[in-house]
Amino acid sequence: MEILQRRSTTAQVWGAAEEFIRLFHRETPGAGDPRTRLAAVRAELAESGTYRHTPQELVHGARVAWRNSNRCIGRLYWNSLRVRDRRGLTDSDAIAAECFEHLREATNRGRVRPTITVFAPDTPQSPGPLIWSEQLVRYAGYGDHHSVTVGDARNAPLTEALLRLGWSGGAGTPFDLLPLVVQGVDDKPRWFDTPADAVLEVPIRHPDGDGGGDGWADWGLRWHAVPAISNMCLEIGGIHYPAAPFNGWYMGTEIGARNLADADRYNLLPAVGRRLGLDTSSDRSLWKDRALVELNRAVLHSFDRAEVTIADHHTESRRFLTHLEREERRGRDVGADWSWIVPPISGSATPVFHRTYEDRQVSPAYVHHPGAQDRAQGRDLV
Repeated sequence: MEILQRRSTTAQVWGAAEEFIRLFHRETPGAGDPRTRLAAVRAELAESGTYRHTPQELVHGARVAWRNSNRCIGRLYWNSLRVRDRRGLTDSDAIAAECFEHLREATNRGRVRPTITVFAPDTPQSPGPLIWSEQLVRYAGYGDHHSVTVGDARNAPLTEALLRLGWSGGAGTPFDLLPLVVQGVDDKPRWFDTPADAVLEVPIRHPDGDGGGDGWADWGLRWHAVPAISNMCLEIGGIHYPAAPFNGWYMGTEIGARNLADADRYNLLPAVGRRLGLDTSSDRSLWKDRALVELNRAVLHSFDRAEVTIADHHTESRRFLTHLEREERRGRDVGADWSWIVPPISGSATPVFHRTYEDRQVSPAYVHHPGAQDRAQGRDLV
């Protein structure tokens, strides 16, 4: 993933602005001749060192940034992204409130809607606000090593930092909601408890276990409905929006093959293998593979039963090829990172496996700025 600096020269901004304005006018029917708009942007840059996107430019830029996301397999519906323009907000209280409202609107009673909320941009006078949290919804991890962590081991450093900052902690379950960490303009980072009504969670049950007494229900497994990434910067035409949380909907493998299965996350494969009565004494029994499939079956079954939007990796792979075909017909190249596009299970059984892609970086884009990953771990929070 490309790493960009938050500061750009006026000449750099103008070059990126010109490229984007021409793209916007080329792809937007009725936008007219770009020369008038370019003259206005150039004058604004000369006066203030920055410029302001029109609402229409912001919408198109955010959507094209999704279209350009090399690591996302679900780009077929890029043009349906709902854009919430909150560029007037700079203080942490208002930003946190809008983040929680974002979750409510995106959840949409289970019919998840791709959504982005864009807050104030960086300016020559001051950097814009930041959301330290990696996603708007994250579960706590209590402990300092994945073998003894209760909850999500990925979030153990952030959990510890929040506890030292004054958060009293949750109930101590594996699925305690972490507070959201927001830093307003000219302010220190602050944490905000996540309202329960802003997060829809899905209990995870196995399709063969409902009412069958296999004990899946008493595990208390669950996962949240909306994957809203919040520590990436939206970059459009030389303007950086460092706080711009966005979401699509989950692909089942994100939960079943990564979040719940990875050894440095919830590490559930050994428990699932034992529950299924598999021979876990040797990797040659392929017990991990069998447990992985059953865990993913449980995730898809549970979301379907709860009537919450989720995609499976076979369907989403076919949709990605449809996206490639549509873009090629429009004369647009599609960049992709093979290691992210190919699903983490049954890769060769999906059509995206049997192709090569160019991992090319273009703008508009969602990028990680320096320090974003450290902030997501709570470093220097206290």
